[in-house]
Amino acid sequence: MADLEYTGWQNRITSELIQRGKHMRKVNLKEMVEEAWSSPKGKFGGASKEISVALGRDPSSTDLKARHPFDVELCRIPPGKIHSPYHAHSAQWEFYHVISGTGQVRHAEGTTPIEPGDAFLFEPGQPHQLINNGAADLVLYVVADNPIGESCYYPDSDKWLVLSPERKVIRPDGSEALDYHSGEE
Repeated sequence: MADLEYTGWQNRITSELIQRGKHMRKVNLKEMVEEAWSSPKGKFGGASKEISVALGRDPSSTDLKARHPFDVELCRIPPGKIHSPYHAHSAQWEFYHVISGTGQVRHAEGTTPIEPGDAFLFEPGQPHQLINNGAADLVLYVVADNPIGESCYYPDSDKWLVLSPERKVIRPDGSEALDYHSGEE
């Protein structure tokens, strides 16, 4: 009798899970619009396709079902550009997979060349920066685990990007609010 009760409970849970996810979510990257960015003086720049957002991710939600447990983007960095200032995440892991182009990654031990097929990972606290020093666009997938309460530290300019309770860039002593690119270009 206990086995039958367990099977009934298991079937009820399975049925509830199936009802929640009524359809598969799918996007085609060829149909997605690329979102470009650039810093005021042009040192930093690139473009991305926010795949997770296109699949329904709500980045501002604290509900992991709506927020998604990971974030995926296709990133393109033009020749001569740097993706973002040198930074370390407080809680976020990031996985990268190079699709095309060449470049280098700046990290705590120096720089490492990257090329198609390379995959690499940065855990929380490991500073990193993507640089396209090649002749063609550097294209890569970025997968992040998307933790709530994430912040970033920028060693070159000694500032923090704090995302909660509101998005702002500050000095460690909290003495001044800053622009994101302050001290970087």
